[in-house]
Amino acid sequence: MSRTRKANVRKRLRAVDNVIETLVKSGVKCKALEAAKQLPKESEMPPCDKYTVFSRKHKGYRKSLHKVPKFTKVTMRTPPPGF
Repeated sequence: MSRTRKANVRKRLRAVDNVIETLVKSGVKCKALEAAKQLPKESEMPPCDKYTVFSRKHKGYRKSLHKVPKFTKVTMRTPPPGF
């Protein structure tokens, strides 16, 4: 991925982190928010998790994030156990 594409991914991840923090501070409680609080923040994620996702069909079991349809709308911050 190019530098600008990686920068945009990091910016989106930080924006999601900010929304989660704002909702927690406001006192909103729901099941999805509780699950979102368990996810790692953008600064805590290793680069392979930021820019790639797990894929059984690809060599090395990793696929570049820009090849995933609607990757900006789906939370993919944690790979399956063992990867």
